[in-house]
Amino acid sequence: MLKDMIDNKSNFDLSTKSAFSSENDTFTSRSFAALLAKNTVPFAHKRIADNYLIVKKIFKFQACMSRISNVEKAILEKNNFNILEFTTMKQMYEELRLLQQWSASEDANIRDMSDNILLIRVKELKFLEASRYASISNEIYNGYKALDQYLKEISKFQAVRSNS
Repeated sequence: MLKDMIDNKSNFDLSTKSAFSSENDTFTSRSFAALLAKNTVPFAHKRIADNYLIVKKIFKFQACMSRISNVEKAILEKNNFNILEFTTMKQMYEELRLLQQWSASEDANIRDMSDNILLIRVKELKFLEASRYASISNEIYNGYKALDQYLKEISKFQAVRSNS
C-alpha cells in the first residue's frame, strides 16, 4: 500500500508553488499563505477588497485615476512606508501583516489609520493599473502584485477575477 502511494504521488511541490502564485513569483507562496493563515482578515480589508474588485470588473480602471495627494503621501511617510511604485513584494507582505495587526487593535485611532493606509494603497494600485504600470521602471519593485493578489484572495467576489 505504501509503495502504491509513493508511485502515485504528484510531482507538484506545494512548498514552492501555490494556486495564487504565478511563474514569476513562486518563492512568495509561503509568505502569502502565512499572511492569510496566521491572521484573521479584518472586515474592513474585505470590504475594501470587494469594492476594488467590483470596480475593476465593471470599469477596468479606464477612467483617469489620480495619484495620491501630498497629504496621503505624508501619511505613508509618517508610518515609514514607501509609495507603491517603490515597494518590494517582501515589504508589501510585511506591511499587510502590520495593517492586519493594527486593524485588530483596541485603539480606534490605530484601526482608522490601518483602514486609511489600505485605502491609500488601493488608490495607488488603481492609478498604476490605469496607467498600465508605466511608472514602474524596475522589476524589483513589484509590491503592487502582492497587494493585488491579497485583495483578490480576501474578497468574497473571487469568481469575478480578471486574468490580469
